[in-house]
Amino acid sequence: MGALTKGRYLVLRGLLLLIYCTASVISKGGATGDAQPDAVPSVQGTLPHFIQEPEDAYIVKSNPIKLRCRAVPALQIFFKCNGEWVHQNEHFSHEYKDLNTGLKVREVMINVSRQQVEDFHGPEDYWCLCVAWSHLGTSKSRKATVRIAYLRKNFEQDPQGKEVPINGMIVLHCRPPEGVPAAEVEWLKNEELVSSLTDDNIDTRADHNLIINEARLSDSGNYTCLASNVVAKRRSATATVIVFVNGGWSLWTEWSACNAPCGRGVQKRSRTCTNPAPLNGGAFCEGMSVQKITCNAPCPIDGGWNEWSQWTVCSSQCERQRTRECNSPVPRHRGKMCEGNSEATENCTDGLCTQSMESSNDVALYSGLGAGIITVAILVVAVMLYRKNHSEYGVDVIDSSALTGGFQAEFHAKAPAETFPRDLSRDYCSTMDRRKKGLLTLNGPFSSCKEPLRTTGVFGHHGGRLVVPNTGELYRKICIYSLCVFSVQTLDSCEILLGPEVTYGPPGLDLFCPVAMTIAHCAEVDAENWNIQLKRRTQDSKWEEVMSVEEESTSCYCLMDSTSCHLLLDQPGSYALVGEPLTQAAIKRLKLAVFGTMEVGSMSYTLRVYCVDDTPHAFQGVVAAEKTRGGQLLEEPKMLPFRANTFSLQVSIQDVPQFLWSIKPFTTCQEFSFPQVWCSNQQPLHCAFSLERYSPATAQLSCKISVRQVKGHEQILQVYTAVAEVRLCSCGEGTGPKAFKIPLSIRQRICATFDTANAKGKDWQLLAQKLHLDRNLGYFAKQRSPSAVILSLWEARHQDTSDLDSLASALEEIGKIHSKSSPKDQDECESDSIHIQASSLYGTGRLTSQNTEDCASEYTG
Repeated sequence: MGALTKGRYLVLRGLLLLIYCTASVISKGGATGDAQPDAVPSVQGTLPHFIQEPEDAYIVKSNPIKLRCRAVPALQIFFKCNGEWVHQNEHFSHEYKDLNTGLKVREVMINVSRQQVEDFHGPEDYWCLCVAWSHLGTSKSRKATVRIAYLRKNFEQDPQGKEVPINGMIVLHCRPPEGVPAAEVEWLKNEELVSSLTDDNIDTRADHNLIINEARLSDSGNYTCLASNVVAKRRSATATVIVFVNGGWSLWTEWSACNAPCGRGVQKRSRTCTNPAPLNGGAFCEGMSVQKITCNAPCPIDGGWNEWSQWTVCSSQCERQRTRECNSPVPRHRGKMCEGNSEATENCTDGLCTQSMESSNDVALYSGLGAGIITVAILVVAVMLYRKNHSEYGVDVIDSSALTGGFQAEFHAKAPAETFPRDLSRDYCSTMDRRKKGLLTLNGPFSSCKEPLRTTGVFGHHGGRLVVPNTGELYRKICIYSLCVFSVQTLDSCEILLGPEVTYGPPGLDLFCPVAMTIAHCAEVDAENWNIQLKRRTQDSKWEEVMSVEEESTSCYCLMDSTSCHLLLDQPGSYALVGEPLTQAAIKRLKLAVFGTMEVGSMSYTLRVYCVDDTPHAFQGVVAAEKTRGGQLLEEPKMLPFRANTFSLQVSIQDVPQFLWSIKPFTTCQEFSFPQVWCSNQQPLHCAFSLERYSPATAQLSCKISVRQVKGHEQILQVYTAVAEVRLCSCGEGTGPKAFKIPLSIRQRICATFDTANAKGKDWQLLAQKLHLDRNLGYFAKQRSPSAVILSLWEARHQDTSDLDSLASALEEIGKIHSKSSPKDQDECESDSIHIQASSLYGTGRLTSQNTEDCASEYTG
């Protein structure tokens, strides 16, 4: 301690002793008098005690800091900084009484500026402490350091972006900038704070690193390291983390049937890279997605007759027989049975056969025969009357044939009154007099002498014509039915076409039975998101509403399925399904397909990606167009749900082998605006990617096409093809009048049973209920034959499945209900039972009346 400092200390100590002595004399002098009102309680034997000691502080920018001390009992307090006493003029002190203890507390404060700290050049940080005096001595506080705070701008280590497989570990390193005090570190993901307290999978270490133990798809994002102290906050460079999924093969499908009906052919099986599908740049599956093997299908062998057997001995009836069998060879593998008779009978006496009987015997014989015939006739009439009164219904479902498609119609016609020229046109057909062209009549009560005529057809996007069979060649040339596809041009802006516009005619066609028509649509049907209406084109090419599909009407019947709308119509004209989206959650289905074409004599290969409404006729148009340009279908078409959320559709090509193929820059991603896709009205949209191979030796192309709606669904089309290989499109068209039908005899007997109401409640309303067609019974009630209309609608609805089992099951169930409601005795049960045999393997059902030995086993199939 310097001489000056020591001198000051002695002077201060002398002053304190003088003050203490004076206080003692005053205290003693007042001992005999009254006590002073503000007398301080004495604390005998206690050195000054610090209530508050100076704390470490940081100077931010140029703002000075304050250091404080509080002590009791203390006569005086002074600060000492870096070993030097602070001048008393720089102290700010005051006293106050502690209300709890009644003691006087002395508080002292000083300011420390940035300049003072910067001017100090000691071996340690700038420091200060307090010294408090009392009559018993002094006490010192702790040392408080004062430092200048700062935070550098540059991080010592920024986090780096990573691509990590799913379930892998993610480690992001961060070393914050140098600073005083040391910076604290936090992590942000997409500008939101990441905390290990709310996610056990995340660990924020003391070394400032971020660790994600098992990466999830949701962990993909932009990560930022945030460092901060009392001075400032600093952000690191952003690190992008991508969690990817490598593709995995699904299981192989079953081998397909041999594609050759006879002889050498090909079988194939396939698998898809969807277990899981590659995501976020993950590797596509290695290997082939399709395997092919050769196969040999057995050829049909038609049957052949063997030799006739020997003639039998001439019988008492003067006849002899001989037989032959169809076993030379036996028909196999769908071969034809032998044509002709397997038995032959001839008179063995050349017509000279005589019988020697007495005339009396002849009379008795003929009398017996007459009596027998009369008895049999009476018995037959009795059985028919009995069965008419007691039978449920008699139905034989004998055969069925199916052809997939989207259009069916039914009508009945009489033979024409006169014939017409062979080249009679549709226009003439639509304007000629009904009397001349032959009236088309409804199926009323069935005539016993002549059956009504009926035909059915299934047509593709080209349309077609229905003809009346078995009415003469000339009449068959008259056009009766047509299907045309148009684009709707005059709809409201908020409405879209959900399927093809279908026209049936000619105009003025008079049908006694409504037409059953099926129109495919592309909407995900949901009453909360869609308002779907059936509209008809007027003569001035405007559209008028026929009905809403959710309503009931007696003039038209509408039944909506997930992909089709089944209609019953009385009036010829052009019809279309029109939809108005009610929310942004409304979805229409898009069918996606990619075709490829190798330009002749060129190194270029073109990929065309089509986005069409998911209806059969729309895609058939694409296939027809591609056939004309030699396009090859490279991947089975896929479906994409497209939402009414106003966001566009993006098509991009990915994973093109860059060392084998090149593609023009900035052409790898193409986009369709929302109105283009949403309002396409059955018109196909397509974009093209043009690739060029570096070498003629490159014979294969593998890549994938991503089709995604912004903020919507995504679909991946995988392309793996030999560019020189010609692959046939496996998507054909269903045309022609070959349609699934209920046999006419079955239909007649069902209608005869259910069109007439009876006391048992077994009428057409029960039939509609069991066939799940009882939504709009008012429409059927106004028909002459409700059962015939119900069966026509059922046929149209089951075109794709061609399944008579469900019809047989419904009839069986009706029989069971009646059996329970009206029990019979044993004899009645045996004579009035219905036995059902439905075979789903062959797609046919057989409904036959037969006797049953046990009433309890009735109606089992």
